[in-house]
Amino acid sequence: MKTTMKNALTREAVLALLTDAEVAKVSTAESFRRLVEGDEYVDLRDLAAGVQKEHVTPRTAAGHTLPRSAVSDATWAKVVGTLVS
Repeated sequence: MKTTMKNALTREAVLALLTDAEVAKVSTAESFRRLVEGDEYVDLRDLAAGVQKEHVTPRTAAGHTLPRSAVSDATWAKVVGTLVS
């Protein structure tokens, strides 16, 4: 139970790092975007897995990802920093 609570808090912390424009972009992307092989992303349901790269066979549904391409370089650095802490 503690792991789930920690993931939820971290997920909220990660999403709080995004600007309003990035939140809108990610929300829109969740409904139709498929990650391309090699894309970096964070699985919002499994933050403990850290930064991942998309493979030919997707491991995570696009609706649960935060793709690096959806946020600025500065925001991505903050997200990665949050995952490492």
